[in-house]
Amino acid sequence: MRWAQYPRLSFRGFLIASVLLCTAQVTFGQKPDKGDDDSGYRPAPSANVAGDVQALPIDAAPGSQVVVVAIDRTVELGLAAFVRRAIESNPDAAAIVLDVNTLGGRVDAAIQIRDALLEAEPRTVAFIHPRAISAGALISLACDNVIMTEGATIGAATPIQAAPGGQAEAVGEKMVSYMRAEMRSTAEANGRRGDIAEAMVDADVVIDDIVEAGKLLTLDTDQAIKMGMADAKAADLDEVFSILTLENPEMTDVELNWGEEIARWLTEPTVSGLLLSVGMLGLMVAFYTRTVGAFTLVGFIALVLFFGGHAVVHLVGWEEALMFLVGVVLVIVEIFFVPGLGVPGVLGLIFVIAALVLALIGIPLDVSFETGVLADAMTRVLLSLLGSFVLALVFMRLLSKTAMGKSFVLEDAETGFLSAPSASDLVGQIGEALTDLRPTGKIVIDGQRHEATSERAFIALGSRVRVIGTDGPALVVRPEEDA
Repeated sequence: MRWAQYPRLSFRGFLIASVLLCTAQVTFGQKPDKGDDDSGYRPAPSANVAGDVQALPIDAAPGSQVVVVAIDRTVELGLAAFVRRAIESNPDAAAIVLDVNTLGGRVDAAIQIRDALLEAEPRTVAFIHPRAISAGALISLACDNVIMTEGATIGAATPIQAAPGGQAEAVGEKMVSYMRAEMRSTAEANGRRGDIAEAMVDADVVIDDIVEAGKLLTLDTDQAIKMGMADAKAADLDEVFSILTLENPEMTDVELNWGEEIARWLTEPTVSGLLLSVGMLGLMVAFYTRTVGAFTLVGFIALVLFFGGHAVVHLVGWEEALMFLVGVVLVIVEIFFVPGLGVPGVLGLIFVIAALVLALIGIPLDVSFETGVLADAMTRVLLSLLGSFVLALVFMRLLSKTAMGKSFVLEDAETGFLSAPSASDLVGQIGEALTDLRPTGKIVIDGQRHEATSERAFIALGSRVRVIGTDGPALVVRPEEDA
């Protein structure tokens, strides 16, 4: 089968795969009430242990450094990288105070922040005003101390996903179970009640005199303090410092640096999707034209930006980067060294796509598989690939009508698009093999590149060949000495 026949098969395959895998990104959110009933999941009792909760007074000299980090926007991967930097760059601070006011965000981002807080050397304090909902609840419970303003709230941390139509719907039990365990272990790591933390995630949790089945738990300030989920009440940061007994603290407000701002922009779903599409378009143009030109270069830059942004937010490690590079090398091998063979190119695309999918996953792979996160990442990449494929077809159809386009694309109703136009009047012309012909490859005649097929024998790169006929839009050649 000729390369020119591949696009129609690819289009059908990508379309079917995209439709079958259409799902959405998992985030935190409030699951609809299931209604009152007597059934439900009763977690093991978990009483907070006073000795495990760090005492509010901090033994620090007057004028000690206090780092204040605002958690006041959607919790996403750029914010996770920012919080981690704020903690790691201030190991000698007397306290890291999170100024929390969020309705939630991405599960994987919240887990990254949670891990950074549990590993932090300085005292970590969550100051909730006025709300720490969903992802904000997990982040707050990861702090050594929790202080809330009057009328603040914490809870409603069940994960949700967006259905294809855009409406929110509950995730499967696997994801809920995973997040129950995350919330419970986080709370108990700081001496707080794990069963109450579980009730913030799963509406099926039943705790006598606290929450019944079908009700997702959200606590106000007084309830949180009474149940040991918060330590004190404060009106503002000054009162927080007073409760912590920090005298004349040297406040350090950590702000996003330019790199993190760029990373947050590059990892924003719309921008990252555009980068994926442009990158895929560049690869496809390279396959169609069998050359590396401006479009391929732009596509490669787009993919580098995509990987760079996700590397900053700790989604890309050396494994994904290595897989991506291997894929690119295989694509280059297909274009320059074994054109027409297909195997290196297909393997290269598989490696590139796999690396892109893994770059979009921020939770354990086994959990992401059963919770829809993996399917969502695959859908995003496949849809970008599908969009790029359609754009490539449109682009080549339009350019084939222009003088510039005719230099590297050819429209043919039966076989699709091939690089370099061929014509029957080239029969008898002498050319030179630009690549090995095994049996297909490229030749050049009078400075013009053409697709060619060897009549019967292998023809090495650099050999002189004579055109003896045509096979559709391709030239049929044999070595000059045999002609």
